[in-house]
Amino acid sequence: MEIEGLLGRKIGMTTLYKESGAIEGVTLVEVGPCVITQIRTEAHDGYDAIQIGFGTATRLNKPSAGHQSRSGGKFRHVKEFGVENLADFEVGQSLTADVFQAGDIVKARGRSKGRGFSGGMRRHNFRGGPKTHGQSDRFRAPGSIGAGSSPGHVWKGTRMAGHYGNANITTRGLRVELVDAEKNLLAIRGSVPGARGGLVEVFLESRKASAGAAA
Repeated sequence: MEIEGLLGRKIGMTTLYKESGAIEGVTLVEVGPCVITQIRTEAHDGYDAIQIGFGTATRLNKPSAGHQSRSGGKFRHVKEFGVENLADFEVGQSLTADVFQAGDIVKARGRSKGRGFSGGMRRHNFRGGPKTHGQSDRFRAPGSIGAGSSPGHVWKGTRMAGHYGNANITTRGLRVELVDAEKNLLAIRGSVPGARGGLVEVFLESRKASAGAAA
C-alpha cells in the first residue's frame, strides 16, 4: 500500500539521541490519523487519487458535512494525494504514520509565519546604503527601483518593501529519523516550514535513496 503523502501538524523541535551516541536536532510532526473521505477514479474523474481528511472540525456547512458523512467524521482539512493502487483503499479507512519509514527522504509543505509589512533589508536581505558622504536617511533604503525616462515605470516583481511571510513554502530533501506509529509522530531532520501547530503536508520523495544512505 503506497500513498504519496499525508497531512499532519507541526509540534515543534526537539533533540534525538541515537544509539551510536550522535545527537540530531529534529522537528516532530504529528501525521494522521488521516481518514479517506473520497476516492477519485480515472473513469469518473479523469485521474486516480484519494482524498483524505485531517483534524476535527467543530462546524461544517451542509455541503461539506454531506460530502464527509460517508467517512464517518468531520474534518477541518481535506487534501488529495496520489496512490499506486486504488484497490488498497476504501472510504472511511484510516491512514497513520506507518506509511513512512525511518530513513525515508521526504518533502514538507506548510505556510510560513506572517511577519507583516517589512522593509527591503529584512524582507529581501538587502545590505542597505552607505553610511557616509552625507547620507543621513538612506541607511535602510532599497536603492534605485528603475529608470525615469525609459521605461518610466517600476517593473513588475521588483523587490521592494511589502508583506513578508504568510506564503506556502516547500522544503525538499528532509530525512525521517524516527517513526512512532503509536503516537503518529515523525521525527524529521531538517527545516519544516510553518509555526507550531500549523498544518503540514508531508510527501514521500525517495525510499531507495534513503535506504542507501542508511547503509
